[in-house]
Amino acid sequence: MKCSDFILASGSPQRITLLRQIAYEPKEILPADICEDCLPHEDVLPYVRRMALSKAQSVAEKRPAENVLACDTVVAVGRRVLHKSHDDEEQRRVMKLLSGRTHRVISSVCLINKNGKISQRTVSTKVCMKVLSPQEIEDYIYCGEWKGVCGYKIEGRLAAYVTKIVGSYSGVVGLPLNETRNLLKGENIHECNENSL
Repeated sequence: MKCSDFILASGSPQRITLLRQIAYEPKEILPADICEDCLPHEDVLPYVRRMALSKAQSVAEKRPAENVLACDTVVAVGRRVLHKSHDDEEQRRVMKLLSGRTHRVISSVCLINKNGKISQRTVSTKVCMKVLSPQEIEDYIYCGEWKGVCGYKIEGRLAAYVTKIVGSYSGVVGLPLNETRNLLKGENIHECNENSL
């Protein structure tokens, strides 16, 4: 099976799985190594767009004349961006913050084509979560599936606590598939199960 003609600037298992779900297989996986700190007074939307663009640019510099796809996804409560928790106590604070509230998950996908043209799409999704009991919070922390991700994994146990999603489910997982497919198709990048003419 022939791979699709792009490099994925991410090592995220969720993003790779999502791409395969719509029959795209990157020719190479090359995670971007960039600083992900917020700039002073930087709002959430400009931050996530800047991260996706920076990731794509970082890999495009290493692989010139290649199509490079990158994405960044953040969980935001108001203007606060939730980063990956480093320990149980930090995640406990995150769960208490999300409990009973509606928050946003913003996902920005960026494609730099072989000629250096930049295309980018950003999706904001509202996620409503039930009020979590102390035991539910502890159970989620104990299961450990939050490790290595920002906030939580919507495709895991936490799905039982989500009461409503308005927007892109795949964007919450880590890659908005409709927007991603449109970007790839716009550059004539085909699914890996298509025959090249």
